[in-house]
Amino acid sequence: MRHAVLSGTVLAGAAVSVLAVLGAAPERPVSGRMAAPVRDTGEARGPGGVSAPRVVEYRGLRIPVPDGWEVHDLDRDPARCVRYDRHALYLGSPGPQPDCPARVVGRTEAVHVQPSADAPPADRRTVPAADLAELTIPRTVDGETRIDLREAGITITGVYGTDPGALERMLRGARLTGERPGASRTPGTSPPEPGSPVPSPFPPSPSPPSPSMASTPGPTPSVSSTPREGASQEGAADAEKSWVKGMGFDTCTAPSLAAMKAWRPSFKVTNIYMGGAARGCAQPNLTERWVREVRAMGYRILPTYVGLQAPCGSRSQKFTAKNAAAEGGKAAVDAARKARALGIPPGAPIYFDMEAYDSRKSACKAAVLRFVDNWVRRLKDEGYTPCLYSSAGSGVRDVGNATGIAKPEGIWYAHWDGKAQIYGDRYLPDSWWNPHRRIKQYRGDHNETHGGVTLNIDSNIADGLAY
Repeated sequence: MRHAVLSGTVLAGAAVSVLAVLGAAPERPVSGRMAAPVRDTGEARGPGGVSAPRVVEYRGLRIPVPDGWEVHDLDRDPARCVRYDRHALYLGSPGPQPDCPARVVGRTEAVHVQPSADAPPADRRTVPAADLAELTIPRTVDGETRIDLREAGITITGVYGTDPGALERMLRGARLTGERPGASRTPGTSPPEPGSPVPSPFPPSPSPPSPSMASTPGPTPSVSSTPREGASQEGAADAEKSWVKGMGFDTCTAPSLAAMKAWRPSFKVTNIYMGGAARGCAQPNLTERWVREVRAMGYRILPTYVGLQAPCGSRSQKFTAKNAAAEGGKAAVDAARKARALGIPPGAPIYFDMEAYDSRKSACKAAVLRFVDNWVRRLKDEGYTPCLYSSAGSGVRDVGNATGIAKPEGIWYAHWDGKAQIYGDRYLPDSWWNPHRRIKQYRGDHNETHGGVTLNIDSNIADGLAY
């Protein structure tokens, strides 16, 4: 049940309307509801057949939509995954269980507009609507900006790939009208309580499998939905250990609390993607409360930061040979800041997600080692335990063989051979990160169902560091 392919639809309802404009937006939106799905052609036609930009209106905010962008109404499709790896405009509040693929890394320009929370987070800046025309989007270590428009009661989250310029130009064209609906949801509905299941009003759309992030998938082991023996047994003493043994799963976006509860009898370990310039999914569920309640269920958590990638990697968000050391330190500072915001205490491990790269290129490998060296040193200064996720055949092997660098305290390695065993791997001598400092991701993205809830996950087995 995945919505990994965004079909380029525009869902126009009571709170979201689409306007075809030439120059300025017309005074009244185009009436009527567009059936879903509708292919977005990327342009409208004005007088004489001249191309005119599309404009989407949400709660009185009119936003120009660049050619080729998809538009999605989350209030009508609450299971839609807010993804940052494609050009898309998302409107409304996500449902409690976004239907995301397990692995999305990398990003481009994307925008999400939704009702503001009562208490805006510290990383959100308030901007008067009149100042949108001169909006400046600063470069940030994680490539994100959050803008609070108090007049409209909405928050704009914008992300960019490598240059905020295109995002800045789009948002500068937004205008707040004098009329706006009093609510953002379809009449007769109300925002869901956190953790409550919300069914999608549309059938799931098919999607191709996500590309491999850190390893080529190997044999597929059989998957059972029955609870694993001993998975539900956990005492207070185990929760205080710095390490954990057991079965785990990771997902692109944090599942709902209801889903986490349903899956708890089968798993002990889960991850969270806290942030980073290459994080591909939004995290509508990931809050300090979520972390606290999931821990109370008995889970151990792998805090993960997806920052800039290797110069010879496949993602566009990259550090360079020249700035590798500096960027490693910046990533550590930002990761520690995000961990503190989620209530994760000092001393907890944080894993940097370094995707697979071509380690045969010596200059690239050297840059990765400088980056990791500074990630480790600076994260220790920030009070957290530095760890590393990467492919067994590139990042983990290169760091394990390296000399003269500070090494991560624990590793989480990807080798999709379908074998749920931590030691005996052909890429890693058993003497490395032993004991209780290894986690293996042994199977890539696939669907599993536990407690009646289906998620798209990667599978892990742990004998390593966790919060």
